[in-house]
Parts: sequence; C-alpha cells; structure tokens
Amino acid sequence: MLGGVDVVFAEDTRVSARLLNHFGIATPLLPFHQHNERRMCPAVVRRLAARQSVALICDAGTPLINDPGYHLVQAVRAAGYKLCSIPGPCAIVASLAVAGLPTDRFVFEGFLPPRRPARRDRLSALRHEQRTLVVYEVPHRVRDCIADMNELFGADRRVTLARELTKIYEETFAGTLRGLSEWLQEKGRVQGEIVIVVAGAAGDAPEHERLRHSVATLLKYLPARQAVAAATEISGGNKNQIYRIMLEIRSHSVAERGKPE
Repeated sequence: MLGGVDVVFAEDTRVSARLLNHFGIATPLLPFHQHNERRMCPAVVRRLAARQSVALICDAGTPLINDPGYHLVQAVRAAGYKLCSIPGPCAIVASLAVAGLPTDRFVFEGFLPPRRPARRDRLSALRHEQRTLVVYEVPHRVRDCIADMNELFGADRRVTLARELTKIYEETFAGTLRGLSEWLQEKGRVQGEIVIVVAGAAGDAPEHERLRHSVATLLKYLPARQAVAAATEISGGNKNQIYRIMLEIRSHSVAERGKPE
C-alpha cells in the first residue's frame, strides 16, 4: 500500500523513513502532526484534486487513535474524496484483550491531565462510570495517577496495567489498585508506553449519584450536620456514607473556589 501511493504523510518522518527504507519503499514522505495539521489539510486536498493518492501513517499504532488526523478526515470527506482505513496495532484493544475485564462496553479517556487537581477532577467525574475505563499514562506520572485512583475509586477496584505491548519488554500487572500501588513501589522505575484498564463501578452508581445530588441540594439551604441528618432520614441510607458524600462535596467546592479565574 505505502509503495503504491504518491505521497505518505507521517507524524515523524524520521521514524517512518526507517520503516519505509527497511522495505525498500521510496515513496516521498511529508510531515503531518498536531502542530501543522490544520495548515496541511488544504495541501492534502489539493493533491487529491490533482488525482494523487495519499496515505497517512503515525509513529506507532493506528492513525487517529489518540493521534492527529481527524481534521484531515473531515476535510477529505467534505471535498468528496474516498477514505480507506487499514487496521493496525492499537494499544487500547491490545490492553483490553489481556485485562480480563468486560470489553462489551468501555470508555477511553486518552491521557489524563498532567496536573494533579485537574487529574483528580477528571477521575472524580469517572468514579461511578460503570463501563471499563482505559487511559494512557506516562512513566513519571503513573504512581501519582494510581494513588489518586486508589483514593477516588477505592483500593479494591480491579485494574490491569500493561506496558510496552507487543515489544521485547512487554509486561502486565492484573489485580487491585492497592496491589498495583505496591507493585509499582517494589518495581521502582517504570518505563515505556503505559495503558491502565480499570474495572467499571458497581451497579449501584445511579443510586449513589441521586444521593449525592440530594445532599448537594440540602447543603445549599442547611448546615452540614442538618443536611446529613435530613438526607439520612429522607433516603433511609447509611449515615456514615452520607457524611462521606457531604465531605466530598465540600472538598470539591473548596477546590473549585481555589482555582484561578
């Protein structure tokens, strides 16, 4: 395929050149990455208008999966040209295949925010997600990420960490978030591309959300102690659980007020 097109657009031409040279492919290579994507879209469409065939590849995995390119797909489709997808390796799919967690429904969140407050906000929003959760992470942040997951998801939540999939130093851990924290601590430095697959929340999440909404509403009109008592009486729920929900809401409100405008 790459030897039969007129030009190949690549995320990093230096990386892709090694691949093409290995197979003796002399097709011209041009850069296409997140910093020039919007500027290059018209140039690609002009080549198609000139009856050239064009390929888009990425450094590793499948193009457009957590990589640039969807603006180009939109531009090519809007111009009326045919698009053809050739499946390739994908870390999301490969990690799900070895995770031992439900794969009929899952959500992919890409890379979580690098800064802790934003990362915790994202994880808080996902804590009651019932679908299997897949995220990418980099080595120098993985311990902090797992520590936040332990706190927000619960240390007994099932998880699989996979790194360097399909490569020489491929490695996986499957267990609980608590166990993963201990494994990372014992292992020391972790390198390579990392995928984290987390089990979805238990099925009572909608009820938890309704309870959280009730507590948040009561806190607008009542002091904390009275809000907890009222929510406990109305819902018939566990007072300690409702108290913890109240603390979560207040903590989140304080964090939100502390953010810069």
